[in-house]
Amino acid sequence: MGSKVPAADNTLRILRLLASRKSPTPAAMIASLLQLPRSSVYQLLTVMNERGFVTHYPEDKSYGLGIAAFELSSAYTRQEPLARLGAPLIAQLVDKVGESAHLAILHGSDVLYIVEERAKGRPSLVTDVGVRLPSHLTASGRAILAALPKSQVRALYPNAASFTDRVEQSSITSYSQLRRELEQCTQRGYAVERGDVTEDFHSLAVEIRDANDWPVAAVAVTFLAEKVPEERHEILLTHIRSTATALTSRIQGRRPA
Repeated sequence: MGSKVPAADNTLRILRLLASRKSPTPAAMIASLLQLPRSSVYQLLTVMNERGFVTHYPEDKSYGLGIAAFELSSAYTRQEPLARLGAPLIAQLVDKVGESAHLAILHGSDVLYIVEERAKGRPSLVTDVGVRLPSHLTASGRAILAALPKSQVRALYPNAASFTDRVEQSSITSYSQLRRELEQCTQRGYAVERGDVTEDFHSLAVEIRDANDWPVAAVAVTFLAEKVPEERHEILLTHIRSTATALTSRIQGRRPA
């Protein structure tokens, strides 16, 4: 079914195309790639250029995104959409599993917790909104790292000094150990952490991907190991995956096949 407002639809299609390109694109190529009449493309580009949503490069006879498009992106970040969209879902997850849960994003080589929901009657945790922890030590971080390109992970962990311990016997103290753990995460479809952040506590996590298949966050549940036997992990994971799927849908992202 075609759009009821084709001009608006075509404007957004042009912006999305320009956002996906590594360099400015000639109007004729835009028309060809989107299968639109050249005259319509030129008219839309003229208006968007006037409004600052695209920039015209006359020497190259091409167009790229403008400052107004950047301002939209900045405004999106300022409004903290992941936290706002994720908070009610994390609260529902805690109600269903009876354990504490959180939503975290990657910040450099750390994870930054942006939503934290405590389960009633459960012990306090070191994680809280605004807290940062080394990503390789956390289930949330491992879930995100496992979905990143290997080169990106290597850039985050260039040498031995990149690895820090919070407990006496951390399970990951080198890049080779991290690589093995991330490969296991990929094979399992989820990440596990056993006492690397706080002794006696375990966590399970699943990543969230955006529309470009990039891991932007992870949903995790943390619990006392002695209170949650291994056979109950699959029940927890069912609810974690369901929450991850719901949040992915809210941000118009995609779940891995």
